[in-house]
Amino acid sequence: MVAIRTEQYIETIYEIVNTKGYARVKDVSQFLGVGLSAVSEMFKKLGEEGYVNYEKYGGVTLTDKGEQIAIKLSEKHKVLREFFIILGIDEEVADVDACEIEHVVTHETMDRFTKFVDFIHRQENPLWLKRFKEYYENGEFKECPRTIKKDKDRKH
Repeated sequence: MVAIRTEQYIETIYEIVNTKGYARVKDVSQFLGVGLSAVSEMFKKLGEEGYVNYEKYGGVTLTDKGEQIAIKLSEKHKVLREFFIILGIDEEVADVDACEIEHVVTHETMDRFTKFVDFIHRQENPLWLKRFKEYYENGEFKECPRTIKKDKDRKH
C-alpha cells in the first residue's frame, strides 16, 4: 500500500505534468505549500521506488507505475466529488473533501460510491433526492404522499 503523502505527491505531479509536460521541484512546492528541500527529498524517494523519472535539478515525469496510481486517484476523486455535489455540497468544498478522502477510503466503500453515483446519473431527477435536499435546507421531514395515503387506508 502506498503512503498517503506519497499519493499526494504522485497526484500533484500528475496534475502538473498534464498541464505542462513535466513537474519541477518549485511547481510541486508551490502546489502543496511545502519547502523545496522536502520536495527534492520526495522526488528522490519516488524515483527510488519507481514512481517517477527523476534527475537531480531537472523536472520529473511519472513512470507507468506512478501514472497507474495517479489515474486511480483521479478516478476516486471524480466519483467522491460528484457524490458530494449530488448531496448539494458546494463544488469547491466537494473538491477539497474528495482530495482528502480519496487517500483513505477503502476499496469496498469506493465501489459503493461509484455504483451510487452511476445509479443517480441513470435516473432523471429522483424524487427522494429532491426531498432530501429540501429536508437538508429546512430541517422538515415531509412524509411521502403515497405513505400518508397508505396509513390513512389502514386506519379505515
